[in-house]
Amino acid sequence: MPVPDPRLRSAMNLVLLACVPGLLVLFWLHGWGVLVNLLLCGAAALATEALLLRWRRLPVAVALGDGSAWVSAVLLTAALPAQAPWWLPVVAASVAIGLGKQAYGGVGRNSFNPAMVGYAFVLLSFPLQMHHWPGHTPGLLDSLHLSFAASEQIDAWASPTVLDVLRHNRSLTVDELFSSHTAFGHVGGRGGEWVNLAFLLGGLLLLQRKVFSWHAPVGLLGGLLLFSLLAWNGAGSDSNGSPLLHLFSGSTMLAAFFIATEPVSGCKRPLGRLLFGCGAGLLIYLIRTWGSFADGTAFAILLMNLAAPALDRLAQARERVRA
Repeated sequence: MPVPDPRLRSAMNLVLLACVPGLLVLFWLHGWGVLVNLLLCGAAALATEALLLRWRRLPVAVALGDGSAWVSAVLLTAALPAQAPWWLPVVAASVAIGLGKQAYGGVGRNSFNPAMVGYAFVLLSFPLQMHHWPGHTPGLLDSLHLSFAASEQIDAWASPTVLDVLRHNRSLTVDELFSSHTAFGHVGGRGGEWVNLAFLLGGLLLLQRKVFSWHAPVGLLGGLLLFSLLAWNGAGSDSNGSPLLHLFSGSTMLAAFFIATEPVSGCKRPLGRLLFGCGAGLLIYLIRTWGSFADGTAFAILLMNLAAPALDRLAQARERVRA
C-alpha cells in the first residue's frame, strides 16, 4: 500500500508545529472563532481533497497523509476574520484545494500558493464579510452563534485594523493615533504585534531546522523595510507608516516565513528566492499604501508566483555568467 513521502510529511508537520505560537496568540486575541475557523477550514480542505482524489482515481490516504491540506487550512485560519460566517472558511479552503492545488495535479504541481488562491477568492467575492473583525473577544457560545447564525450580525462587532485606520486617516498625526486609537499598539497594530512576533518565532524554528532557506524571508522583510523606509514621509497626518509599523502589522511575518517560502509555486534557485521575496515585499507595501486593500499579501504572492519562472531563469543566467 502506498505511503506518503516521509520527507514531505516531516516538513509539513514542522510547519504545523511552527504555526502553533501564532494560532495561540490569535486565539488569545480573538477567542473561539479562531478554533471554529480552523476546524471548518480543515474539514473542508480534507473533504475537497478526498473527493477530487477519488474522482481522479488516485490513492486518497497517501495525499491526505502528507499534511499539506492541513497546512493550507492553518494558513487560511490565520488570515481569515475570526468571526466569519461558517461558509466563508469552507469556501476559502475548498477553493484553495480545488482550484489552487488539485486543478494543477496535486501536491508538488501547483503554480500558485493554494492558501492565497483561496484567500484571494473570498476577499474578492465577499469583501463585506472579509473586512469585519470583532471589536472584543466573544465567548464560545457567542462565537458559535456568530459563525452559524442564519442572519448577518457581524456588523455590530466590526473593528478596523491599524492598516485600515492609517489608509483613511487625514486629520491625526501618527503619534496621536498611537495614543488615542484602539487599533494601535506600541509599534504596530494592537495585538498584531504579538501575532507577528509569534509567527516570527515559528519561522525562525523552521529556518533552524532547514525546512527552507533564508532567501525568501530575508528578501520579503528586507524589501518591505527598504521601500517603507524610502517612502516614509514622517509622522504627520498623511504618513504612510514607519518601517517598524509595516514589519509588525498585518500578516508580514506570516507572509515572510510561511507563505513566500512555499517551495512549489516559488523560485527554486537561491537568487530567484531572494528576488521573489524582495518583489513580494515591494508589492505588499505598494498595495497597503496606495492599493484598494489594506494588506496586499495574497495578491503580492500570487503576482510573484507568476514571475517565479522568469526569476529562476534570470538567476540561472547569472550563475552561468559567474561560472
